Amino acid sequence: MAKKSKIAKFHKQQALIAKYATLRHELKEKGDYEALAKLPKDSNPNRLRNRDHLDGRPRGYMRQFGMSRLNFRKYAHLGQIPGVKKASW
Repeated sequence: MAKKSKIAKFHKQQALIAKYATLRHELKEKGDYEALAKLPKDSNPNRLRNRDHLDGRPRGYMRQFGMSRLNFRKYAHLGQIPGVKKASW
């Protein structure tokens, strides 16, 4: 489980990205890089670190499932992830 402060920062960053997305897009089309530089740093989607939606783990994130490899393995073995089954050959 990640620190609660890190999870809170992640959610705050997501809100900032959503808030400034249209403005950022318009400024990029105009080529106004000075105005882009004045926007909050965390409103840039490149700065966002993907985290597990269940416990906030930042490493081993699987984008397709929105969770870390550890939680993926746990819930896949329990059969709680649709379309995922154990491979055998």
